Amino acid sequence: MRKRTSKRCATAYRHSFTITCIFLIAVSLLGSGCATTATAPYQTYHPELEYLKSLHQAGSVKDPQLTAFLMQQFMNANQFQAGIAFFESLLQKHSSQLTSEQKALYLSALGVLRASRADQEPLLSRVAWVNDTIGKLENARTLTHNDNFLVRWMTGVVYAQLPDRFDKTDAAFVDLQWCVDNIDKAPHSGWSREIFYQLAVLYEKTSDHKHARDYLLASGYDGFDKPITLTTPYAVDAAKGHTFYPRRLTEVVPGKVFNLSGFEFTEYNFIVSKDGKELIAIDAGTRPDSAQAAYEFLRSHAPGLPPLTTVFVTHAHWDHIGGHRYFRHLGAPVKFYARDNFRKELDIISKGSQKSPYSYFFGSDFNAGFIADFKPDVTVGQRTEVIVGGTRFELIPVPGGETVDGMFIHVPEHDVLFVGDFIMPYIGSPFFEEGNLPGLFEAIDTVVSLNPKHLLHGHQPLTRVFRSPTLLARLKTSLQWLHQETMKDIWKWTDRAAIHHRNLMPPSIYQNSEVQLPFLIMRENVINRLYDQNVGYWQRDQQGMDTLSQKEFGSLLTGYLDLSEQDLADAVEKMLESGDHELAARTTAWALTQYPSDGKLQALKENAFLKLKEKYQEFNPFKFIIYSESIRHETPQLQQFQPDKGVRDVPEVAPFMPGR
Repeated sequence: MRKRTSKRCATAYRHSFTITCIFLIAVSLLGSGCATTATAPYQTYHPELEYLKSLHQAGSVKDPQLTAFLMQQFMNANQFQAGIAFFESLLQKHSSQLTSEQKALYLSALGVLRASRADQEPLLSRVAWVNDTIGKLENARTLTHNDNFLVRWMTGVVYAQLPDRFDKTDAAFVDLQWCVDNIDKAPHSGWSREIFYQLAVLYEKTSDHKHARDYLLASGYDGFDKPITLTTPYAVDAAKGHTFYPRRLTEVVPGKVFNLSGFEFTEYNFIVSKDGKELIAIDAGTRPDSAQAAYEFLRSHAPGLPPLTTVFVTHAHWDHIGGHRYFRHLGAPVKFYARDNFRKELDIISKGSQKSPYSYFFGSDFNAGFIADFKPDVTVGQRTEVIVGGTRFELIPVPGGETVDGMFIHVPEHDVLFVGDFIMPYIGSPFFEEGNLPGLFEAIDTVVSLNPKHLLHGHQPLTRVFRSPTLLARLKTSLQWLHQETMKDIWKWTDRAAIHHRNLMPPSIYQNSEVQLPFLIMRENVINRLYDQNVGYWQRDQQGMDTLSQKEFGSLLTGYLDLSEQDLADAVEKMLESGDHELAARTTAWALTQYPSDGKLQALKENAFLKLKEKYQEFNPFKFIIYSESIRHETPQLQQFQPDKGVRDVPEVAPFMPGR
């Protein structure tokens, strides 16, 4: 894993979420001489931030994550003072309507934001400012009876970084250890990254280097000078690719339906037949080696399982068929079922599989040969019933939304529906011309009509976010509204950026709290896909009409504007300080075509992409992957950790909990 860039003046990294979170207090209280860069007169538009602000202003937010995400977006955009003012206004505006939990979350978020800008307080009032911040955090703990994960998480993270004079080290240990012991109350396991990191910091501070080293390893960070904060379970590895979750085996139906996460890019699902003599798999993974790892772990956990005889394929994307050779060569004959038009989808993706620049998705170990010879034994063109070992499977072709060859696998006996990637937020791979939004709506209707107890998608975040038929039915209404509004704008010749800047939000979203996060995750991608499908290669804002390259835009900066390396570096630093990370990343790409060996520009590029990883970690995993690959930055997979045993690279075996 690459080493991070060297530390700069503390304020140069003020836009980092938790490094800011009180490290600046320590510096400022000790009298740091670093100057704070003035806020830029202009900031680019932040769609996620504006969406979250609108929801909170309406007073309709019930999902605790959305309050934490709003705080994180203010932090990432370096809008600390604006965030403080915003949460103060919420506490005042909605005071009579807030539950104790909501008020506590607002106070905790306010406390973190206040802590992050303590260095801007006049010297004589800084200690009072910090004490007032501590008071807000303590009030939040009281309101939730010390039993709210996000409140304890925010308090522990802040206290872990306070200078000794505030006497909060012991309290930090207590809060963070409580979070470790109660991780099942977290939105997902990714929130443990910062817990482990801050515990590592505290143990290092007390000279317990062994525990510090173990906790740091468990966190996935490679040192104590991290420039960003991650609360995501996502991990990227150049050789093995992306994983959405720590390695885990879940018995969805004890002894009968098994789900394995974190062994690679996709999920593995297995069903034991009614007669106990056959094992059935849903999809075949991305690579033979990962299929083998998942399959062998399953058998080590349940050694009496019958032989694999059948594989049902939900769709013919790389990550759902790439491990088929391993299953074919297990010994017993294995029969594969797929849609009758699987070849059409293979033809779409095979064009871009020979030399993919996106190895961080599936890993450098992936090669196009894994999918080239895929061929099912049985193809399905209409709703079909198949009996395997006494278990009835309904194979249901669907028209959308990700691929042309989608197929649901329904197991009535266990009330389980396997839906593959039909509601992948990108409406097809972003790198190919595919995706069918109206088809997605039809597929949602199918899910709703079946109304399964267990809804299992092809990737763990999809199962967590799009967790029930009821939610999907409500989300469909919001997406139909978005479809209509986007098409209206397209036919008015509105350019794509302007559509995003409209902050499109259906009126029903304010009364429908469970749809608020899923809609945000999908909104940008739905707009982009519809725009791509309905606009020609000449666009209203004149994109597509010229053939200007990155290098030619670089020549604009140097040849026409006569900007030196230092000029460009100064400009990018201002962009980063203002939270304009996309603009900074684009500018460094242009600048490096002119000054490819400039170390400072390279470091600024890395910083920009790290901040983009931080920004999109909860909303857009594909961007997380692309930004990682752009700077060859890996994020290790979270591991199980026990203080007496250290880090254990052993998959967790856990009960199934919908929505987690």
